[in-house]
Amino acid sequence: MTTHRSTTMYRTGLALAAVALAGTGLLGCAEAAEEAGPSGDITHPEDDVPGSQVRLHEGTDAPVIEAAVVQTPGMDVSSHQGAVNWSTAWANGARFAYVKATEGTTYQNPDFAQQYNGSFNVGMIRGAYHFALPDRSSGATQGNFFVSHGGGWSNDGKTLPPAIDLEYNPYGASCYGLSQSAMVAWIHDIANTVKARTGRDAVFYTSTSWWTLCTGNNAGFSANPLWIPRYASSVGTLPAGWSFQTIWQNADSGVFPGDQNKFNGALDRVQAFAH
Repeated sequence: MTTHRSTTMYRTGLALAAVALAGTGLLGCAEAAEEAGPSGDITHPEDDVPGSQVRLHEGTDAPVIEAAVVQTPGMDVSSHQGAVNWSTAWANGARFAYVKATEGTTYQNPDFAQQYNGSFNVGMIRGAYHFALPDRSSGATQGNFFVSHGGGWSNDGKTLPPAIDLEYNPYGASCYGLSQSAMVAWIHDIANTVKARTGRDAVFYTSTSWWTLCTGNNAGFSANPLWIPRYASSVGTLPAGWSFQTIWQNADSGVFPGDQNKFNGALDRVQAFAH
């Protein structure tokens, strides 16, 4: 698999500097080199995927002991992966997948149909995700764009709730120029819109560090299932409001194309989550 652009940067050592800067609320190295205002173009959407900026800003942790809870393996993909060989991914054990649908209010994944339908056709339970850009438009505007372009939900037992990717800005300041209260309001806006359109509480993809930095570790979103990245042997500390994760993204490469994920439960729990 070709690594994400941000992962390659991490492996060259830039992420180590970004970790220190993110901890002080300052711009990371990549952000300083890649500024774009709220009206800037989405120039690398194939690289804006769950964890792409988390890896850049936070790096990885030393291994710790993993809890002995049954986990169901899965994956997430974007146009970075292109046409995915879903039969091989299924044979290797993947049982669920999240597929990038949209970013902001202008980008749609050109490989969405192959990835979303292909995963379904081999038997996977799959869902769509939106890479949020809170400085570009309102949460309601982005929520509607997402649901109208792949982020819908149907009670067919094979469709995961729509997911919203909330992480460091790949085009500018980490928190998109929003105060913590403004970010919380924006997240409420998109979450309420997605729920009104689909009937499901959106899954939130976010890291504890970003959530703390950009929302003040707000504890008001426990109804939204948590999909958390941590590239170690444990999920570690969760953001406020969540007592457990629903999905854990534990690696950016592995046996499956794209990122590697574990659903916090056996396959029957994934099936129940789809209903």
